[in-house]
Amino acid sequence: MAYSRGTSTNIIVGAAALFVADTTLDANSLTPFVNSETFRETLADDADYTNVGYTMNGLELNFQPDFGEVQVDQILDVAKLYKQGMQVNLATAFAEATLENLLLALAYSDSKLTGTKSSSNGRSLDLSAGDIGECPVERGIVAVGPGTGDCVDSAYVERVYTAYRALSIENVTVSAKRDEASMFEVSFRLLPEDVSGSYGKIVDRTWTATS
Repeated sequence: MAYSRGTSTNIIVGAAALFVADTTLDANSLTPFVNSETFRETLADDADYTNVGYTMNGLELNFQPDFGEVQVDQILDVAKLYKQGMQVNLATAFAEATLENLLLALAYSDSKLTGTKSSSNGRSLDLSAGDIGECPVERGIVAVGPGTGDCVDSAYVERVYTAYRALSIENVTVSAKRDEASMFEVSFRLLPEDVSGSYGKIVDRTWTATS
């Protein structure tokens, strides 16, 4: 194979659209792809997903392996490393400061959000302290962004990030400032699903628009 400096079409630039599922996901419960449309449109038509809208600072997946060490007398460095743990986090910031997005950022159940904006009592989110034995709310996350490869006529590439089990675990700040937009910075801890032990998957796909 002839030497090549690189492939510019494999460089990804651009943000992703973020959707949060009402429940956890697994390989068998994922919404199927449609060849004639972007996965953003497919998820937008699925009532089980919520589009968080505008985000800030993109999407960041962080993989943190934990390795143990075996030290021996005969060498000053370790003789062997072995993997003893793994942690995966997904971070973003919800730029639309809706109560629905705050509910997702706080990992509250849907029952905490009641009423409507048009009613006399308005739409309200109960900021509950929780109770002993209360289960944390896990949800699935799907993000759709630009992928790698050539875009030919009427064909488009995208990358789909899927997290089967996600739980918001970091501090969430709610602000109202004169010179800064109110947004919710959120970090999700990803957990492996029971059957396969997988955190999720990343798919590069091409879809073709119909005329």
